[in-house]
Amino acid sequence: KVKTTTDFIVGGRRMGAWLSAFSYGTTYFSAVIFVGYAGRFGWSFGISAFWIGIGNAILGSLVAWLLLAERTRKLSLELDATTMADLIGRRYKSKRLETLSAGIIFVFLIPYSASVYQGLGYILQRFFAGTFMQDLKVSMFVIAIVTSIYIFFGGYISTAVNSLIQGIIMLVGVVFMVQRVITISGGMSAALDTLASLPSAGDAGALAYAFGPNPFDLLILVLMTSIGTFGLPQMISKYKGIRDRKAVRLGTLMSTLFALIIGGGAYFMGGLSRVVNERLGLAFDGRNLDQVMPIIFDTILSPVMMAILVVLMLSASMSTLAGVVLVSAPTFTRSILKKPDSIGLMRIMSIVFVFASYLIAIIPSAIVTLMAFSWGAVSGSFIGPYIWGLYSKKITRAGATAGMLSGLGTVVLGATIALILNPASAASWAPRLAVLAMAVSLAVTPLVSLLTKSAVASEDLPVLTF
Repeated sequence: KVKTTTDFIVGGRRMGAWLSAFSYGTTYFSAVIFVGYAGRFGWSFGISAFWIGIGNAILGSLVAWLLLAERTRKLSLELDATTMADLIGRRYKSKRLETLSAGIIFVFLIPYSASVYQGLGYILQRFFAGTFMQDLKVSMFVIAIVTSIYIFFGGYISTAVNSLIQGIIMLVGVVFMVQRVITISGGMSAALDTLASLPSAGDAGALAYAFGPNPFDLLILVLMTSIGTFGLPQMISKYKGIRDRKAVRLGTLMSTLFALIIGGGAYFMGGLSRVVNERLGLAFDGRNLDQVMPIIFDTILSPVMMAILVVLMLSASMSTLAGVVLVSAPTFTRSILKKPDSIGLMRIMSIVFVFASYLIAIIPSAIVTLMAFSWGAVSGSFIGPYIWGLYSKKITRAGATAGMLSGLGTVVLGATIALILNPASAASWAPRLAVLAMAVSLAVTPLVSLLTKSAVASEDLPVLTF
C-alpha cells in the first residue's frame, strides 16, 4: 500500500530482485525498440544488428548494474534521495543543480515518452484495421487511460508488479517470434546466404558480415543504446528501490538475461527482415523503415498470434511509459513545485505527464526529430555528474554543472545545426550526437572539478560510505 512519497516513487526501497530486474528490463525495451530501432537498424545493417542487442545486455544491463546499482542504492539511501534531481542536488548540495536537473528531465522526457506512443501506433493501426481503434488518436488515448489508472493508484509498486507480468509476456512472445522468423527464413544458413546476395550500402554481401556494411555507425548505435542507460533517470530509479545487496546481485543476473533475450531477439528479427521480405515477396521498398516490422508481423502471423504480438507491444510500451512518468512527475512536483511530500499532487502530475506525452505523440513532423534527440540530451546531461559523483568525493558543484550543461549543449547545438542544414535528415545525427554528448559530459565533469578544486571544500559534500 502506498503511504509515503518514498512508497510512490521507489516502492519504499523494499523491492526484490525479480521486481527490480523486470522493472528495469521492461522500461529499457518498448515498442520503439521492436518497431523502430530493430526494424530500421536491422534493415540497414543486416545480421550485424544483433550486436546492438548483445551490447544492450552486456553494457546496458550487466556492466550498468555492476558499476551503478549498489552505489546508487546506498547513496540515495544515505541522502534520502528518491528522484534523480534529489540525488544530484543533494550530492552536490546545490538547489540550482536540483532545479536544472528537474527541468531537463521534464522537458526532454516528455518527447521521449511520446515516441513510445508512436512506436506502438504502427502495430495497433494494422491490428485494429476496420475498427474505431484503427484511429491512432483513439488507440493511443486508450493506452494513456490505462497507464494513468495503475500509476495513479499504485505508483512504483503497482508498476513493478505489472512489469513482472508484462516481462514474462514479452519473453514468451519474443522467443516465439524469433522461432517463426528463423523458420520462414529457411534456417540460419539459408538466411545468411540470402543476406549475402542482397545489395547493401557497403560491399556486396555486407549484410551478412559480422559487423555489417558500416561498422563505425554500428558501434555508435551500440554505445548510444547501451551506455546511454547509464545516464537515464528512468533506469537509475530502479536501483534506488532495491531492497539490499543480495537483491542487487541476483537482479544483475536477471536483468542481463532479460536484455539478452528481448534485445537480442528484437535486433535478430530486424536483421533478418530483408530475408523475410525476400522470401515472402513483400516488395517492401525500404522508404519508411518504421513500417518494416509491422508489415512483416502482419504477414507472417495468424490473427491469434497477431493478438499476442499486440499484447507484447502493449506490455513493453506501457512499462516504459510508466517508468518515465514515475521519474518525471515526482521530479517536477518535488523540485519545481517544491511540494516534496504531496502524494496527491504527484498523482495528478503523473496524469498530466501521460496526457502531455499523448498530445505530443499525435503531432506529426518536427516532433519526431525532437524525440530522436531526447535520449542523448537526457543521458548526456546526467552521465558525467552522476557517475563521477558515485565514485569520487573530489567532484565539485562547478564540475557537475559544467558536465551537465556541456552534455546538454552538445545535443542542443548539434540538433540546431542539423535542422538548419537539412531538416529532413536531422534525426540521423541523433546517435552520434548522443555518444558525443556522453563523452563530453564524462570528460568535462572531472576536468572542471580539477580547475575549481578550491571552490568547494570536500567536507562540504556528503560523506560516501561505500
